[in-house]
Amino acid sequence: MKLSEKASKIATSMTLAIDSKLKQMIAEGVKVYGFGVGEPDFDTPEYIRNAAIVGLNKGLTRYTPAQGTIELRKAICAKLKRENSLDYEPNQIIVSSGAKHSLSNTFAAILNPGDEVIVPVPYWVSYTEIIKLNDGIPVLVPTKKENNFKITKEELKNAITSRTKAILINSPSNPTGAVYTERELRDVAEVAVENNLFVVSDEIYERIIYDDNKHISIASFGSEIKDLTILINGMSKSYAMTGWRLGYAAGNEKLVKAMSSIQSHAVSHPSSITQYASAAALNGPQDDLRKMVQEFNKRRNYMYERINFMEGLSCIKPEGAFYVYVDISAYLGRNLCGIKLGSSLDFAQIMLEKGCVAVVPGGAFGTDGFIRLSYATSMETIKNGLDKFESFIKENIE
Repeated sequence: MKLSEKASKIATSMTLAIDSKLKQMIAEGVKVYGFGVGEPDFDTPEYIRNAAIVGLNKGLTRYTPAQGTIELRKAICAKLKRENSLDYEPNQIIVSSGAKHSLSNTFAAILNPGDEVIVPVPYWVSYTEIIKLNDGIPVLVPTKKENNFKITKEELKNAITSRTKAILINSPSNPTGAVYTERELRDVAEVAVENNLFVVSDEIYERIIYDDNKHISIASFGSEIKDLTILINGMSKSYAMTGWRLGYAAGNEKLVKAMSSIQSHAVSHPSSITQYASAAALNGPQDDLRKMVQEFNKRRNYMYERINFMEGLSCIKPEGAFYVYVDISAYLGRNLCGIKLGSSLDFAQIMLEKGCVAVVPGGAFGTDGFIRLSYATSMETIKNGLDKFESFIKENIE
């Protein structure tokens, strides 16, 4: 069987592969501590679940418009106005089957074969593959640890070529937890406007933010940058709705219309019941979200302090999301369980298979010498898992 060249060039999601291996080990009776997958461990709030039941009982199980129900798009517009100071009309909103799908629709609508998209490194594992699936070329721009892994104006300008079509920004960041400041975002906006480049702004973690950090939408800086921005968001992280699969994009009406046409031929629309429940989530009380963020903050503080206390390891304190990005470069070249560590993948594989702790190698995010740990799990798991993680290294590193 001969598959397409496109299919053969797409890498499997490392995070999902690790999660699959973890679940296999658990099914075999092995005690494993999972810090791999980025999924809130909280249940979807009850009022959202109840809304889905109401929708089912009302018989809201038929096709919806490809762009999404008007009720949900109005709820998204109200949310963007209330929380992001952004004015959008329902015809500038499209809802999709998760933020991944929103990204795919976006790149399908804006990219021609060979167009380039600037992607700051480290990056979320699916960005590069989604761009390639839509015939684009991801241009990877390394960032510096001392800049909290955020792209600078000069780094951005130096990456632009005659084929550049878009800049991809993710704040708060997966995998680093970094949050772009207003000044940093204005720098990106200035470069985008000067060069007439789209900005794909992934804001899926916007509500999970800590201390005095503030999420700012780059589209809020004026009409020029707003017209160039495709804002990506969704329900998975803020409302613990990962399995419901609902993402959305806000942008220029012409672009959103094109995305809707693409979606209509691919999946028609997201689940009607998920749309109904998502409107209830956005319009309803936000108390569960606040409690969830408070708990994430406790876990963040604990994991950050524990990691930086371990010999040979360090991490920057996350400003948002629910990950720590740990520098393990001091261990590369040394032996762990008698095996020479040549990469972060080596470290992660040995840690899972022999140490029974699941982490994601930094190579999956474009930066070897790091690993990502998620604290979207219980405090008990974090404490016991880090105990296991630390003792395994101490006992087996040479």
